[in-house]
Amino acid sequence: MNTRREESQDQAIIRIAAHLPDLIVYGDFSPERPSVDYFDGVLMFVDISGFTAMTEKFSTAMYMDRGAEQLVEILNRYISAIVEKVLIFGGDIIKFAGDALLALWKVERKHLKDIITVVIKCSLEIHGLFETQESEEGLDVRVKIGLSAGHITMLVFGDDTRNYFLVMGQAVDDVRLAQNMAQMNDVILSPNCWQLCDRSMIEIEKIPDRRAVKVNFLKPPPTFNFDEFFTKCMTFMDYYPSGDHKKLLRLACTLESDPELELSLQKYVMESILKQIDDKQLPGYLSELRPVTIMFVNLLFKDREKAEVIGLAIQDACVHINSVLRVSRGQINKVFMFDKGCSFLCVFGFPGEKAPEEVTRALESAMDIFNFCSEVHKIHTVSIGVTSGIVFCGIVGHSVRHEYTVIGQKVNIAARMMMYYPGIVTCDSVTYNGSNLPAYFFKELPKKVMKGVADSGPVYQCLGLKEKILFDMAYLKCNRNQNYLLLGRDKEIEYFMCTMKEFLKCNCSRVLMYEGLSGYGKSQILKEIEYLAQGENHRTIAIALTKINFQQNFYTIQILMSSVLGLDTCKHYKEQQTNLQNKVKTLLDEKFHCLLNDFFCVQFPISQEVSKMSTLRKQKLLESLFLKILEQTVKEERIIFIIDEGQFIDMASWAFMEKLVQTLPIFIIMSLSPFIGLPCAAASAVMKNRNTTYVTLGAMQPKDIRNKVCLDLGVRGISEELESYLVEGSCGMPFYCEELLKNLDQHGVLVFQPAESEERTNVTWNNLFKNFAKPMEELKMFTLSTEEGSEEVCNLASGVRLKNLSPPASLKEISLVQLDSMSPSHQMLVRCAAIIGLTFTTELLFEILPCWNMKMMIKALATLVESNIFDCFRNGKELRMALKQNAASFVVNYRSLSLKPSEGMAHGEEEELRELESEVIECHIIRFCRPMMQKTAYELWLKDQKKAMHLKCACFLEENAHRCDHCQGGDFIPYHHFAVDIRLNTLDLDTIRKMAKTHGHQSLSDYG
Repeated sequence: MNTRREESQDQAIIRIAAHLPDLIVYGDFSPERPSVDYFDGVLMFVDISGFTAMTEKFSTAMYMDRGAEQLVEILNRYISAIVEKVLIFGGDIIKFAGDALLALWKVERKHLKDIITVVIKCSLEIHGLFETQESEEGLDVRVKIGLSAGHITMLVFGDDTRNYFLVMGQAVDDVRLAQNMAQMNDVILSPNCWQLCDRSMIEIEKIPDRRAVKVNFLKPPPTFNFDEFFTKCMTFMDYYPSGDHKKLLRLACTLESDPELELSLQKYVMESILKQIDDKQLPGYLSELRPVTIMFVNLLFKDREKAEVIGLAIQDACVHINSVLRVSRGQINKVFMFDKGCSFLCVFGFPGEKAPEEVTRALESAMDIFNFCSEVHKIHTVSIGVTSGIVFCGIVGHSVRHEYTVIGQKVNIAARMMMYYPGIVTCDSVTYNGSNLPAYFFKELPKKVMKGVADSGPVYQCLGLKEKILFDMAYLKCNRNQNYLLLGRDKEIEYFMCTMKEFLKCNCSRVLMYEGLSGYGKSQILKEIEYLAQGENHRTIAIALTKINFQQNFYTIQILMSSVLGLDTCKHYKEQQTNLQNKVKTLLDEKFHCLLNDFFCVQFPISQEVSKMSTLRKQKLLESLFLKILEQTVKEERIIFIIDEGQFIDMASWAFMEKLVQTLPIFIIMSLSPFIGLPCAAASAVMKNRNTTYVTLGAMQPKDIRNKVCLDLGVRGISEELESYLVEGSCGMPFYCEELLKNLDQHGVLVFQPAESEERTNVTWNNLFKNFAKPMEELKMFTLSTEEGSEEVCNLASGVRLKNLSPPASLKEISLVQLDSMSPSHQMLVRCAAIIGLTFTTELLFEILPCWNMKMMIKALATLVESNIFDCFRNGKELRMALKQNAASFVVNYRSLSLKPSEGMAHGEEEELRELESEVIECHIIRFCRPMMQKTAYELWLKDQKKAMHLKCACFLEENAHRCDHCQGGDFIPYHHFAVDIRLNTLDLDTIRKMAKTHGHQSLSDYG
């Protein structure tokens, strides 16, 4: 019987129904959108405090063993108890909102009086759940409950792919207000609820200056039988389990397979949840502490119109929000309706949806949604709050009724910003710093004290792209520290010095390009180059581009020309206009001066000739003028043009630069990340130009990472354990090193202590292994401490386990973007490899991969080696050599990795992959290119899954550790298999000692 019930509950329709209220599961709605339904009922709003604080505690925990799974176990232990009470008392869980939930008892109006008594009883029993429970993990759970009753309206809306619903009306507003009045462990009745209830049954306490009341306890008469009363009340409920199903918590657990109903219900559930249901994954599969971007959108309406009128506005807004989010890889997680309008909780970066430049996408989406919704009829005010950080994403609730939700301080801050800064788009400092958008997109706002937020940090208004271009905003801000060496980039600087020497001697252009992934320190190299490029008889112009500049036609050349013409120092457009007029009067007829209006934000009178010109003709005239101006300029002084983030140069600017390098002596230096697709034709031409040098940046060497850390910390040396952790974890990337160091500092594990002079140090057993890695001699002049005896070394606090440290959120996010971009099979391989560790053998990986054949595995490994997820090695010596030295920078003969010869490209790629497959077959040792990927992938496993996988590994190692590779027999390490058996508790040490003596050995230490 139980087995049949378990099989029944495993049906897809039942698993889908668990994510939805009975209101939807058994609803009969019009196919039109929006559709409206009216009914009466009692509402309960339960607010549970303590979970947000606990989420923050787990999200900032040092070690990976304090992960999402432990958090979800604790959360659901408390929330499922509340859900169970609500279901037992006949309630329907309408929505989970993070650490709060809204429940409904839908009945005819004549039964409200009795049902309110049942709901009060339920509320008091919920409070009773937490009076005796001991807190765990420092969790102090307190519950506040608000009740209301009366007319309720339900609105169903959406588009072709997704449906949403919300309840609205005075009763919904009242329940939220009642809950807001509640203190811990209070039950508050709204005025209407108090008016409709059976007052003889309830002892209340009046709230000063309020019509709402606080419930103290129920006071039924002596003859009152609650069980009989409750049984009678449940007959008023349409879907309360009874008869053969009376032992069930929810009637929806008995749903039979119905393809039409299943298809209808699927539209209310997120796609990632449907996939989890299809794959029959455990509910905890999608539970993670995950870096995401939260966007709260609030719509206030012009007046309290009827639901049909407001519904049309919500429908229009929802369709647009969905279309924007679909492009930006975001999702609507929840929609609420309370007294302060309709709110959409949107999330970017859910499992499987992590995308590059997530924060930028979120802010661009926010501005698009704000602009659209502000024009929707009946919407009075649009307010949007955007935050970024680690939150809990997971399924919360009970096995029969749960939802996928997000909990965390960043969720709360986004909601508060939306309410405290109405009518604008706001973001927190993490979002601002991570946006890669120009500073003029934002304006810092006065700080406000926000309920439930101790310190939100700076709050910024997102202004969007302004028509007026602020020329000085684009310049590369050179904050180069003269007391700080640019480490490990001598070769890259030498490329520049040689090229500049050639440029100043000859009369032709030079282009120097540095290509490297984000985090390789390209901007620092350009800052050093800008400093070194200063000199007589040439002018240096350095700018930094952002993603938005790619969409701005001619922007890069606009900034170049404004500097050449001296417009960047003008304080007013009139000054710009006068300056411009003087510069171009000999080169351009006055009737054509108005061509410069839009380009330089000036206001020359528009002539009849120009008004009749086509856009193409105008652009050709401008380009001709700019070439003449630059030709005049370079006769007086050479120009060195430095561009950071060159991949964001717009197409029109590339086309002009192509002409520029062919006709005039100019030196262009740029850094750029690899192009996602093929660059435009003009960019390709510049890269292929014979005067272009294209350098692919390599990683910093281990010694340079060590020196950088000593310089950053201002210490004489660092412990070898810390050095090893940072060198391995950073993979030679300065940004990774800085983030790892920042993470260690935030957790307070770095200990600074005076350095002992080498002459005075007596070698003892205690200090024998406390070696410190020291910087090179040439760095000593740059250390921060100069007084003798005041130099320090950096060590680790006692008991710190670096190997188990959680990766910093910023680095985890980079790894998640890579993982989510892989195919499901490749993701599975990476996750299985992560179980084994940083380095693994193909034999062991094959052993634990579920249902794979060797050919599949080799092909997948070759693809992942090509994608720089893995490296492969023939033997241990090759691996050790690779770990000692990172790949250095090199000049690319075909100018850019994105410009490989296109002829026979598909055939060439197939051939290259086949060669890689052969190499993988020969190489038994595989290693993750980046430890952060291994740590991130490892954290995605559930605890029980990890145990099962580790046991598989242990069994394989036990079986093979003591066997000869060639004959598969014998002990190549004497008694090694006995040592394995000891670890598995099958033999004791005394037995092993006796075995050792019989073979003439006195000590087991002979065998390590």
